[in-house]
Amino acid sequence: MNLMDRNLPQTGTEAQLRYLDGDFRVVRPGSYVRCAVTGESIPLEELRYWDVDLQEAYSTPQAKLERLGVNVRL
Repeated sequence: MNLMDRNLPQTGTEAQLRYLDGDFRVVRPGSYVRCAVTGESIPLEELRYWDVDLQEAYSTPQAKLERLGVNVRL
């Protein structure tokens, strides 16, 4: 998250982001995004996993692997 983005109001609504390599930009302010696989809400301060090419967020590394079709048992 960019330093300037931290000053945006947290509205309790879904944010729209542009995912970059190692960072993201807020396109529409909000407090969370949805996991592309599970549909669960991910607070922006907890967002760690995304795909730049697909422009999708993921709640866990396992969700990302599932999206890629990789079957991993832990």
